Amino acid sequence: MKHQQRCPRLTILFLLIFSFVRAQNNNIQIREEVMQKVYNEVKTPYKYGLVMVPPDDGKKLDCPTIFKKEKSWYMTYIVYDGRGYETWLAKSSNVLRWKTLGKILSFADTPGWDANQKAGYNALQDMHWGGNYQLQQYDNKYWMSYLGGNTTGYEAGRLSIGMAWTDKDPAVAHEWQRTGSPVLKSTDADARWYDNGTLFKSSVIWDVSKKTGHPFVMYYNARGDSTNPGKAAERISMAVSDNMVDWKRYGTSPVIDHHAGISGDAVIQKIDDCYVMFYFGAFWNERKKYAAFNRFACSYDLINWTDWTGEDLVKPSEPYDETYAHKSFVIKYKGIVYHFYCAVNSKEQRGIAVATSEDKGKSNITFSK
Repeated sequence: MKHQQRCPRLTILFLLIFSFVRAQNNNIQIREEVMQKVYNEVKTPYKYGLVMVPPDDGKKLDCPTIFKKEKSWYMTYIVYDGRGYETWLAKSSNVLRWKTLGKILSFADTPGWDANQKAGYNALQDMHWGGNYQLQQYDNKYWMSYLGGNTTGYEAGRLSIGMAWTDKDPAVAHEWQRTGSPVLKSTDADARWYDNGTLFKSSVIWDVSKKTGHPFVMYYNARGDSTNPGKAAERISMAVSDNMVDWKRYGTSPVIDHHAGISGDAVIQKIDDCYVMFYFGAFWNERKKYAAFNRFACSYDLINWTDWTGEDLVKPSEPYDETYAHKSFVIKYKGIVYHFYCAVNSKEQRGIAVATSEDKGKSNITFSK
């Protein structure tokens, strides 16, 4: 009799636990109709064309990051010149016509872990979709994570992630300060099986809600494998910090992993209650037609991501991006979506192009002949 009295209580408890788990799972996996809504919001079917190109074939432009200050737009981007990466700054009044201002992370002529590679990416940007796109200050400084290394060549040697900062105007070209040593290395004691080879691009957001338990969250792509670190896939992983200087890995698995080729260069924006990760894919086993293309994933908690399975946001289709159309930075300005990306043609000329949600005509900028 006592056993029969306990059964309803156990049943109720089971149902409560089941409901909680189901709610948690629903919160993790984003519904297909939500993913479709995001795609409809961010898609850019019109290619405007190139907006930044190198002055000659000895240089290659890559990885645009767009931010706004007062009434002007600014772009940080990286330049490869045979020695390695440096980071530059450009300015625009309308996001389509850009003027180069100068360097902000330069080569060093003295020995150091980052003497020949300094590829920077602005951190702590306002990430609200269609928002002000301003850079935020922490500890009275503007911040930038960067890929660094001391080996010459294209992404050569063992690359690590460093942090740079400035207490000056980020809209003025000047050399940013650096913390002096990497904040994440593939040889760290807490390196995972998936990032024990080489680290690449990183992106840092300020999560005031501390969904991970920490205010600063880094998404970085890295190559690694427990048996062959130099030949593995490149995946997107997470790290966290409380002060922008001391970083530690978060989790024991990548957040985006296609098990072959590259999944990388994550940039986060928030649309309503959904976080959207713009990233690129390249050399996936299931994708043979295009070598590199831009995709997105969505999350409610910044930790568990649902990958979009539909059409690419940007893919090769024009003479200037026929080899690669990848590495995105997407903004919404005056009701129009601008999707900046790295365009590479068959001659391996590399510049920055933009696609839009409304037809803005065609750029007259071209690569050098």
